[in-house]
Amino acid sequence: MQYREVETTGEYLARLDNGADWREEIEGLAAEVDADAAWFAAMGAVQDAELWFYDQETFEYEPVEFDEHLEVAACVGNVSWLDGERFAHTHAVLSRPDGEALAGHLNAATVFAGEVHMRTFDTTLEREHDGTTDLDLWL
Repeated sequence: MQYREVETTGEYLARLDNGADWREEIEGLAAEVDADAAWFAAMGAVQDAELWFYDQETFEYEPVEFDEHLEVAACVGNVSWLDGERFAHTHAVLSRPDGEALAGHLNAATVFAGEVHMRTFDTTLEREHDGTTDLDLWL
């Protein structure tokens, strides 16, 4: 395990714009408050979604698309730098009207309504390639 201590520099509440991309809205908030590292939690509803599942044998993301209205029961993630841009690494649990849950790495979704709590830190997190997992990880 690797770890480091971080100091909180700010906390923000935001309402996501209807019709916008969920992850891009979170990245936009990070840019607006000049956050180089952050942790966030969110909830709301989306009009569609693309979830990714990482196949640990092939080292590739497998996309699954949902063209339906879904509740965002839980959404967590962090903001860091990837290839020179702010990147919101976003995981979500989405639910259908019957309560069936769908979960994974949220690559994209169209916001119906969303609320975010973001905590920013005094450090920069930059993702670098990890040879063992073939993922871009930070520390």
